[in-house]
Amino acid sequence: LCMEMRGAESHHSPTTTSCMLGVFKEDARTRKEFLELIKTRPV
Repeated sequence: LCMEMRGAESHHSPTTTSCMLGVFKEDARTRKEFLELIKTRPV
């Protein structure tokens, strides 16, 4: 029901699940730096 209310079952509605472990879970600064790097770098 929760995902349906958010529109996750609608077409073209992306859903992202993440899990942080180790230093990424414990250190917000390191986590933020990592997420910024992977967001801005083309793959």
